[in-house]
Amino acid sequence: MGITSGIVLFAVIWFLTFLVVIPFRIQTQGDLGEVVEGTHAGAPQVHNLTRKAWLTTVISVAIWAVALVVIQFEVITVRDIDGWMYQRMSPVEAD
Repeated sequence: MGITSGIVLFAVIWFLTFLVVIPFRIQTQGDLGEVVEGTHAGAPQVHNLTRKAWLTTVISVAIWAVALVVIQFEVITVRDIDGWMYQRMSPVEAD
């Protein structure tokens, strides 16, 4: 995996993880009973985005490291996935 590929993979993992982490432990205006007029009761009052961004980064680094090892050391290859699902690629010929 090249440097650019690694950065792009990390960015994708980070944003997907962030979208999963955002709803955790959120306190809405309706939960706190302090709904500002003109806003929805489900609007966040306490969101802790800084803490969630750091948590996302830690989780993303762990997931990215596992993906890096799998890709770099060819633990699972495209031929493995093809063999499990489609059987379209020819088998690898040993030298």
